[in-house]
Amino acid sequence: MTDSQWRAFASEGTRTGKAGVTRKDGTPHVTPIWFVLDGDDLLFTTHGQSIKGRVLSRDPRLCVCVDDQTPPYSYVMLYAEASLIEDVAEVRNWATVIGARYMGAGRAEEYGERNGVPGEYLVRARVTKVIAERAIAT
Repeated sequence: MTDSQWRAFASEGTRTGKAGVTRKDGTPHVTPIWFVLDGDDLLFTTHGQSIKGRVLSRDPRLCVCVDDQTPPYSYVMLYAEASLIEDVAEVRNWATVIGARYMGAGRAEEYGERNGVPGEYLVRARVTKVIAERAIAT
């Protein structure tokens, strides 16, 4: 996929990402995330004491996979380096944007208020590498 194609694919509808990080003992950890793209950054929220929050505090590297689970199957893998932002106003703003994508405009503020609180991080992950494949089962 071209740059514009993978961005459109990853941003389509309510596709979730699957975020992979590596625990201190080397064990992989993968969880679904709601996210948005902002330029070359992928943004999502996570609680500071979650596994993702603790791991990203120690090691900012992550990989997020976004896929289409219907034939002919496509996917995007985004390798990134994360910065953790604790500023409550910024966390709330982006949590509201993310909420609008996944819950609809009518519930965006509710999601922003729920997740834009102390102890929650905004993860701003700068994409460093992209692997994107379209229609892999044709």
